[in-house]
Amino acid sequence: MPKHWLRLTLVVLAACLLAVACGQEKKAAEAAVKTAEDAVNAAGPDVAKYAADQWKSVTDTLAAAKDNLAKGDYKAALASANEITQKVKDAAAAASAKKDELTKAWTDMSTGLPKMVDAIKSRVDILSASKKLPKDLDKAKLEAAKSSLAAATQAWNEATEAFKSGNLADAVAKAGSVKDKATQIMQSLGMTPPPAASGAAPATK
Repeated sequence: MPKHWLRLTLVVLAACLLAVACGQEKKAAEAAVKTAEDAVNAAGPDVAKYAADQWKSVTDTLAAAKDNLAKGDYKAALASANEITQKVKDAAAAASAKKDELTKAWTDMSTGLPKMVDAIKSRVDILSASKKLPKDLDKAKLEAAKSSLAAATQAWNEATEAFKSGNLADAVAKAGSVKDKATQIMQSLGMTPPPAASGAAPATK
């Protein structure tokens, strides 16, 4: 066989092998991206809600995998897609932990805060009916306490509605503001806040 035919044959053979390899790489990348997309879709809304930063990393990585697949960069698409399954697992674990933390905080506050508000109301009613206020409390402070109590009661109602609507983070944030208001009111009235009122509510983001 002439040398130029041999060279041509080798070139054609190499091209065929490359085409086969590219075809296999494309199929692998497409399968990996599909698997990654299925994992993202199966994660559920709680992951995006309670692990927002990690979820953004997941969706950004998926977008990059799809973009690379469309461009024909199958190696990069495959690499990005292969990262997603673990990222989804990590985000789901973080979301579950955050939800548990917020649920516990809500349970604790929903048990203690109504009692604080009721105690304040009872104290305000007694002071309002009294002919003489304690020496460290004047009428202006009492009126301020009444106003703050009304605001705290409204905020607690909003927190309860947020919880009923499934917005746990918002419910805990609003409940935290109620706890702060209630603590301030109790101190202004010469009352001693319960020990649990000194603890900080968990961050909601």
